[in-house]
Amino acid sequence: MELIALSALCSVSVSILLKWLKEKGFEPIQMIVWNYLSASLLCFFWFKPDLGHLSLQHTPWWLIIILGLILPSIFLCLAKSLQFAGIIKTELAQRLSVVWSLLAAYFIFHENFNTLKILGIGLGLAAVLSIILAKGKTQNSSHYHKSIMALIGVWLGYALVDILLKYTSSLGLQFSVTLNLIFITSFVFSFIYVGFILKQPWLTKNMMAGLVLGVLNFSNIALYVKAHMLLKDSPAIVFAGMNILVVVFGILSGMILFREKSNWMTVLGLVLGIAGVVCLAQAM
Repeated sequence: MELIALSALCSVSVSILLKWLKEKGFEPIQMIVWNYLSASLLCFFWFKPDLGHLSLQHTPWWLIIILGLILPSIFLCLAKSLQFAGIIKTELAQRLSVVWSLLAAYFIFHENFNTLKILGIGLGLAAVLSIILAKGKTQNSSHYHKSIMALIGVWLGYALVDILLKYTSSLGLQFSVTLNLIFITSFVFSFIYVGFILKQPWLTKNMMAGLVLGVLNFSNIALYVKAHMLLKDSPAIVFAGMNILVVVFGILSGMILFREKSNWMTVLGLVLGIAGVVCLAQAM
């Protein structure tokens, strides 16, 4: 359970760091670029993917390229959501992206559904609707609409990444190889975008912050995978523990560090979301 808690803590720490550094004048898009450099290196040395025997002909490069383009875009969307919607709503939306992943599992990958899964999805959809529509007392109309768009982007974006990763693994490519290639392509594409299209001057402070962000980002993944390996007979515990702890840590950090306030719709979304996660865990 310690690994699950540490993984959840790393996940929320990414959001905390992004939000706090943005308020301190750091540039999120530059941090995102360098995040993928440190994540790529850590992935290579930790998982030791066999890139030497990589088949250039049989590797689904089109999927790797799509994910390499999507991942930095979703990360930037996360930064926008943290800025406009806050850490509490963002973490809830991110975790409840599992709803779309499960719907894809049924309609695309033809997995079986039971009553608990259907109930969990229904609760998850109701939770996200409550979170997205919850309007803060101090939000003006423009700020409110930006928060809605960012939250929807996070909710759909993380689900899309999860679905594409699942499809990639169904093609027989090793998880460690896939992850390393996606991190590398994400770094290359985001570096080209910032350096040659936006032509932003590179700042050392953004690079250093991004490298730290990458360590936290990768640690979240590595610890979660390790927890699944150690508790391979209890995947429901890992799934439920991770999602619920991320939501709890997100709420605590939002309220304590950023003085975020929740109205009744956000609280309703939180309760429905946790209930949905518990139902989905029981359905495993």
